[in-house]
Amino acid sequence: MQKKKIKEIIIGSNNKEKIKEIKDLLPKHYNILSPDNLRLKSPKENGKSFIKNSLIKAKYFSQKTKKVCLADDSGLEIDLLKKYPGIFSARWAGKNSDFNLAINKVYKELNKKDNNWKNKKITARFVCALTIYGLKKKPIHSLGIVEGKISTKKKGNNGFGYDPIFIPQGKKLTFAEMKPSEKYKIDHRFLAFKKIKKFF
Repeated sequence: MQKKKIKEIIIGSNNKEKIKEIKDLLPKHYNILSPDNLRLKSPKENGKSFIKNSLIKAKYFSQKTKKVCLADDSGLEIDLLKKYPGIFSARWAGKNSDFNLAINKVYKELNKKDNNWKNKKITARFVCALTIYGLKKKPIHSLGIVEGKISTKKKGNNGFGYDPIFIPQGKKLTFAEMKPSEKYKIDHRFLAFKKIKKFF
């Protein structure tokens, strides 16, 4: 029923790589829009969790456009850094979304906590919260988590964000060293989407 009614979905993000990854997960018959297409800026994300921030974006873009919105909030939690950068993952990259800057900050903070960290297993996880707004009376949420560890140096040129320093559990390669098709099958965004794909 829903598939016939909904022809357009707005992906609530101004991050081009994130939009591409979500678009690849969605069924092909949808017309996918982004805030950039509609000249909309992102709202202020002042929630205290990934779910709250994804809801802020989904609600904002859905109400602005009167369309169904699927929004994501995701980030990297590092146990040695008390789960930072967490919901501040994008902010660590600064106004220009420079993730080299963010990765350097991760290494700087790890060195401050333990200058021998490179000889230890630094556990971490990628978390993705997805919210669909405008489809039903209440928003629909899901959470995807992939456990792993921090690489002692940046590796790989694929992916985006913190992908070059994250090695998922049971793998030897960072997300950035994997082919996108391999990463998409195991990453946090895919795991979150799997829980709500029945709504599409």
